[in-house]
Amino acid sequence: MRIDFHASERPTLGVEWEFALVDRASRDLVSVASEVHELAGGRLDDPARLHKELLRNTVEVVTGICDTVGEAAQDLRETLAVVVPAAAEHGVDLLGAGSHPFADWSHQQLSEGHRYEELISRTQWWGRQMLIWGVHVHVGMPERDRVMPVLASMLTTYPHLLALSASSPIWAGQDTGYASNRALMFQQLPTAGLPFAFDTWSEFEKCIGDQTTTGIIDSMSDVRWDLRPAPHLGTLEHRVCDGMSDLREVSALTALVHCLVVDLDTRLAEGEVLPTMPPWQVQENKWRAARYGLDAIVILDDRNRERLVTEDLADLLERLTPVARRLGCEEELRTVADIPTRGASYQRQRAVARESGGDLVAVVDALVAELGYSLEA
Repeated sequence: MRIDFHASERPTLGVEWEFALVDRASRDLVSVASEVHELAGGRLDDPARLHKELLRNTVEVVTGICDTVGEAAQDLRETLAVVVPAAAEHGVDLLGAGSHPFADWSHQQLSEGHRYEELISRTQWWGRQMLIWGVHVHVGMPERDRVMPVLASMLTTYPHLLALSASSPIWAGQDTGYASNRALMFQQLPTAGLPFAFDTWSEFEKCIGDQTTTGIIDSMSDVRWDLRPAPHLGTLEHRVCDGMSDLREVSALTALVHCLVVDLDTRLAEGEVLPTMPPWQVQENKWRAARYGLDAIVILDDRNRERLVTEDLADLLERLTPVARRLGCEEELRTVADIPTRGASYQRQRAVARESGGDLVAVVDALVAELGYSLEA
């Protein structure tokens, strides 16, 4: 099966930011995505900046093709300046997190569309459970044959991105004990989770061809890996991060992804053999980051060296600083280090729950407020 990759001449950026819609009074989920989409879409210069998703409690804000993190952040800010008030007119706020702390999955409504109906028909209970939201970052790749090696090497920093963004500790009214319950929930879908690592594009094509022939997928859009090529866009799509409530954190982690991809692609183009890890180590690191977040001790390499993820992050940020300078995102990359200092979202949510005597409405209030503050900054 031939899959054409429409390579990008520049390491462009695109960001997709998913939001839950919550009632302004009860703070429960509300299935008014179509109404918000219709109202906001009519006010946006480009209605394509706002998408519907699987469930009618979700909207997704997307950027256009951007060259810098700053440009992407401004794009998101301008779209949200329209979407947030449109949502308010329907009595809802936008919630940025990997999960809603107390919503009941059985009360949610499916968005219109044959593709969504087919997904639920196939996946049943697990598909209906998907009350989860994330942030995806696309980075343009200049050469098809470098896509899969860069993807495989990006898996070595998987736990860093997941730990920093983890924001789904509470699900269905219970603290799960995980920093990111979303990461483990989402991988229950049959084509989701960690990607297969391939050395060549032709191996990837064979995999997709086999999955199409055997009815596992109908198209590339059914491949829901945590990292995946987007051949029609000419990008490598990073889907590891939980949903986020703060534009500054979205900018920081977008900068980190941008720098990682460009750094690896540059090194590969110069003839370097990129570092990779055995699949079992990648899987273990994902679990550790999902379970322990910023307290995770991660495996560094195939020699089984281990280190606290925040200690390794400090060295990673220092190494990527020259790359960030070239890409014009040095300031945003620097703010990645502020997340462990401030506390990741899962830590902030638990603190609010603890301080409010377990009031999960207060957790939603805090998340909604964080988005508002970050958009005003």
